[in-house]
Amino acid sequence: MTRPRAASERFVAQLSPELRDRLTPMYSPLLDIRPTDGAIDLDGMRGLIFTSANGVTVAAHRTGDRSLPAYCVGQATTATAQQAGWAAEMAGESAEELIATLLHWRPDSPLMHLRGEHTRGDVAERLTQSGLRVQEQAIYDQQLLPFTAEAQAALAGNRPVIAPLFSPRTARQFADLWTGPAPLWLVAMSEAVAKPLETLTFQRLKVAKRPEADAMRVAVEKLVRQAMRVEGAQDAD
Repeated sequence: MTRPRAASERFVAQLSPELRDRLTPMYSPLLDIRPTDGAIDLDGMRGLIFTSANGVTVAAHRTGDRSLPAYCVGQATTATAQQAGWAAEMAGESAEELIATLLHWRPDSPLMHLRGEHTRGDVAERLTQSGLRVQEQAIYDQQLLPFTAEAQAALAGNRPVIAPLFSPRTARQFADLWTGPAPLWLVAMSEAVAKPLETLTFQRLKVAKRPEADAMRVAVEKLVRQAMRVEGAQDAD
């Protein structure tokens, strides 16, 4: 699991018990989420945009203001924002869907997109160009990390390794670091996530049907079953 530890553990816990008992979860986060300096200025804003649960978590610690509506990408981000106290609505499962939804809804603006230093989709710029005023502020950085010693040992072995990848940047880091002979089974959250992985030698690369956590869970479970059949393995990493 390459996401931050807490998110990875939540994902593993959602897998079916039958499969989870046959897996050896291995945690090697490839991104470290670090809040940036500076206050969040929401003066004059009429709403918030969150495109990741990380943005919600950092914002929740940086501001006590819960008066603004929040428009979110994905079920997990929406649920995190609701749990943090915002009146949050899911506006799509991707940045593209969020942009289309907000242009259809036309909420009161300006809106503030609270995001990471590294982001895709140009949400604020594209919405503003389409007539919906949106400002943006990077409130956290995503610093790349190397594989852990445990992950390095696994990639050097001969047991099948199943790796779910959730973002293009993490996928690129994974592809840059992977050098081992272990049989590799990959699940990507979207075609954009799958693209950097195409340089690797793998047994199978499966793309989730939708860019959200539940579709990733379904894709991972299907791939685990296939890997166990093909490899004849009793368990996998």
